[in-house]
Amino acid sequence: MREIVLDTETTGLDPLRGDRLVEIGCVEIFNRMPTGQSFHRHINPERDMPAEAFAVHGLSGEFLADKPRFAEVVDEFLEFIGDTPLVIHNASFDIGFINAELARISRPPIPRDRLVDTLLLARRKHPGVSNRLDDLCSRYAIDNSRRTKHGALLDAELLAEVYIDLIGARQSQLILAETQADRTIREGEAPRRQRQLPLAPRVSEAARAEHRAFAATLGDKLIWNDYLA
Repeated sequence: MREIVLDTETTGLDPLRGDRLVEIGCVEIFNRMPTGQSFHRHINPERDMPAEAFAVHGLSGEFLADKPRFAEVVDEFLEFIGDTPLVIHNASFDIGFINAELARISRPPIPRDRLVDTLLLARRKHPGVSNRLDDLCSRYAIDNSRRTKHGALLDAELLAEVYIDLIGARQSQLILAETQADRTIREGEAPRRQRQLPLAPRVSEAARAEHRAFAATLGDKLIWNDYLA
């Protein structure tokens, strides 16, 4: 199953009061595994950058001035996400901004029934504690040391890792891998992982000779005889 993990950065908190998108980052996962395919664009918000927002993501008005407007990247964005589920942390925030931008250019909104909100999933699984992205990275031992500021693509990449752990998909993959290894051994095939150097035998040739001599005193109907070369 194909899913898109998505994150945005904005000029503020409320698209109904003139705040705009400035960055979109998307990461594709298939059967709960990242594929390496992504979509990332900085966007000219056509307005100034408040100091509070700049402190969060570090994207200045000067940096964004020559970037494409949303209308110039919307077709590529919509083609990338297709009609797949969208995995978003605090989904109502990001989809509110995306739908506001779509409304400005008379495009239909993205329906909310496509959304998978990882914040809600985390609150159900870890009630009574903070479930920010940084907290979840720490909880699942995901390296977020590069996250000195918010960034849409980096945050989407981290969220993809969090999501896989949050829904238990990584553990399921490990169990499946173990089951496949067991099946391979049962079918008489060589295990996938083998020692580069075999272990030295612990039974000496003298001990083998003593065993053969002892077995010879017990008659010719010994079970050992079925396994002797």
